[in-house]
Amino acid sequence: MYTAAKYKLQANMNKISTIIQREYLSRVRKKSFIVMTLLGPILLASLMIAPVIVTKLSDRQYKVAIVDHTHLFYDRFRDTNNFLFTGLSGSIDRAIELMHEGRFDAVLHIPEIAFEAPSSLRLFSEKATNLNAKIHIENILRQEFENLKLEAAGIDRGVLLGIDTPLSIAAIRIKKDGLEQTDYPEISLALGIISGILIYIFIFLFGSQVLRGVMEEKTSRIVEIIVSSVKPFQLMMGKIIGVGLVGLTQFLIWIVLTFAIVGTVRTAAPGLFRFTPDEQVYLTTSQVLNPQEMQERMEAVQQANTPAGQVIKGLMAINFPVMIGAFIFYFLGGFLLYSALFAAIGAAVDSEADTQQFMFPVTIPLIFSIIMAQMVMLNPSGPVAFWLSVIPLTSPVIMMVRIPFGVPYADLIISAVCLVAGFIFSTWLAGKIYRTGILMYGKKASYAELWKWIRHH
Repeated sequence: MYTAAKYKLQANMNKISTIIQREYLSRVRKKSFIVMTLLGPILLASLMIAPVIVTKLSDRQYKVAIVDHTHLFYDRFRDTNNFLFTGLSGSIDRAIELMHEGRFDAVLHIPEIAFEAPSSLRLFSEKATNLNAKIHIENILRQEFENLKLEAAGIDRGVLLGIDTPLSIAAIRIKKDGLEQTDYPEISLALGIISGILIYIFIFLFGSQVLRGVMEEKTSRIVEIIVSSVKPFQLMMGKIIGVGLVGLTQFLIWIVLTFAIVGTVRTAAPGLFRFTPDEQVYLTTSQVLNPQEMQERMEAVQQANTPAGQVIKGLMAINFPVMIGAFIFYFLGGFLLYSALFAAIGAAVDSEADTQQFMFPVTIPLIFSIIMAQMVMLNPSGPVAFWLSVIPLTSPVIMMVRIPFGVPYADLIISAVCLVAGFIFSTWLAGKIYRTGILMYGKKASYAELWKWIRHH
């Protein structure tokens, strides 16, 4: 008895593995799979590298001519790495002519009535106005106008400067072992939403492949031949697992190639990714710096860092082994859960147009997850975030949004157990629909009909 049951189980597993192998190989050999597998890492790496390169290419100084008829602000504009200011004593018309000749990118006109009527200020340019230059000039003039008004009112500017207290709070997380770790909420937010959206896209992308594959086999009547040698449930499981492995393979290749590309560029051009280690910026309670020294240190750090370097520094604080492991688990768990339902839908209908009435209620939890992701990011440890990351239909997206912020292991375990239980239940439910629907032709299924199929098996 035991030997017969063992042989039967082994035979069933062999049939499922054969279907998995067929589904896997038929998809990874497609040109579209190869193209997207190679193109994906390039696109992901370019999200970090391209902005840095574009910034470097656009580093040419923006030349601004200043025509100041008040003669109060000429010496207030100082050249920077991005802007070059030149004072002109002639008329505004002559300055605009020089701009047309290519001597300047823009001309700032400060008329005599500028102090009484600040709205009379003008910044002329031939091309679209450089927004950074406009903001830089406005900040300088705003400060100078305030100084002039304070002098007119007999108020000492130094008193106001002493009152003004710029704040930059470092987010420090104290772990259970007492170690301190710098948090980067902005990086965590971006990484969380990207991970959640990728899970959402992958589930839809590969889940729809399962649905279309089932429908093609059903409408072409190939399934009648297949089910003569394998059970419908074995066919469904083999198809789901095979497509899931295709998605997992593509994701792992993306991760490896993306890190390889970013690492190669970072090694070849280290100046693009400069950043200062946290220990050189923040102080322990035993160290004391006066406010001026602290400000000087912060300014020096900001000048030494690059935007890409700051992003890299934030990414280094993320626990990537946990992040990647969680992504693989929640992608597979979410995919298996939803693909079972997609397979059931594909088996129940005869055309893609008929899938809409069944697809909408199934995809509502995924869409709801994306909508709620913003609320979860604002409070990743709140009750809403917890329950949405536990419910199997929403946990794949919501938990991936939470993980970059740090999630208690207890929450991860509860969420994982619930997701596995949800997958088992959805597979059981889908299997009942699949067994009957895969061989039904010419009859449009309704919700009442699906309920009969579930009850009668």
